[in-house]
Amino acid sequence: MLCKNSVIEKVFVRFFMKFRPVMRHKIYNNNGQLIRNTRISNTTFIDHPESLELGINVYIGHHNFIEASQGIIIHEGCQLTSFITMTSHSSHLSMRVYGENYAGADMIGYVKGNIEIGKYSFIGPHATIMPDTKIGKGCIVSAYSYVKGDFPDFSIISGNPAKIIGDTRTLDEPILKEHPSLKSNYDAWAN
Repeated sequence: MLCKNSVIEKVFVRFFMKFRPVMRHKIYNNNGQLIRNTRISNTTFIDHPESLELGINVYIGHHNFIEASQGIIIHEGCQLTSFITMTSHSSHLSMRVYGENYAGADMIGYVKGNIEIGKYSFIGPHATIMPDTKIGKGCIVSAYSYVKGDFPDFSIISGNPAKIIGDTRTLDEPILKEHPSLKSNYDAWAN
């Protein structure tokens, strides 16, 4: 065990503190404008950031992979936890059917499509969001879900493949009844 004041411990702490996950608080859009209250971890990798559109109050946690070549929109108030994969293209089918003749994006089976995440939706850890997916506002995507397709507002989405298993308004109703002063805040984005 290291002593509290040892030189080795000080070097060890300085080295690892330099590389620990931290949240970046000053995020700018493609026009150079600050996106208010949007935070992204320094451990999230964004491929094709020019095709990523972020709303205000977005939180993107640690160790995520976001591939936005075909366009990704993450609307206001969304929370993406950790270890999430979002990809706007998929080549695995194309690679298998072409084998050694695989040559890229213009091949049969190469799937492309944008992704859109609606306002105040939550994406749980280890979720995978595939190309050509639209998740409505106020949704929850459960951990480890494999999501592809269109999901309406207020869906609780879970599974592999993901399906709708509930409605977030059912979850929200008790707290809104208990705290009626919050109803106007909720209605401002939900209606």
